[in-house]
Amino acid sequence: MGENRRAPGQPEQVYGRLTGGLPAAAGPVYPDYVGFSFIAHFVEVRIEPTTRRIRVPRVVSVADCGAVASPRTARSQVEGGVVWGIGAALREASEVDPRHGGFLNADLAEYVLPVAADIGRIEVGFVGKPDTRFNALGVKGLGEVAMVGVAPAIVNAVFHATGKRLRRLPLRLEDLLD
Repeated sequence: MGENRRAPGQPEQVYGRLTGGLPAAAGPVYPDYVGFSFIAHFVEVRIEPTTRRIRVPRVVSVADCGAVASPRTARSQVEGGVVWGIGAALREASEVDPRHGGFLNADLAEYVLPVAADIGRIEVGFVGKPDTRFNALGVKGLGEVAMVGVAPAIVNAVFHATGKRLRRLPLRLEDLLD
């Protein structure tokens, strides 16, 4: 039971943190290769000229996550990440009461999430090349990487459409008004 085990590439220093009750913040170190997945999102936006409402009719996402063990699950993971990113870019915001510090929209009735009408076509593709240096199956994780690039891709598409570089999320209609 007292045997120490490390993940492949994990440095020796993690043991000191673990025995001290701290999380093992030191992750794997692979000097010759990268064990992460990569994804690229291509976003089409439409901005209504009078109201400045931003719509996302189409997102194309291509992921390099090694071999795809379950295409249906992987596709669903990316689609969910895209929806999450659309919400982060255009809808979701925690409104805080400046006097008392409480949340003004503390439930799902008042916290604005994207709904099916907000989501256009999502196309997902995979490189599908196994990376057997990381593990024998050649698969890599496809968690948060599916979401993190969506909001910046939307912001860049809005910049391309309007010429306005917006640096605050979610994007608000008043940010696009002249």
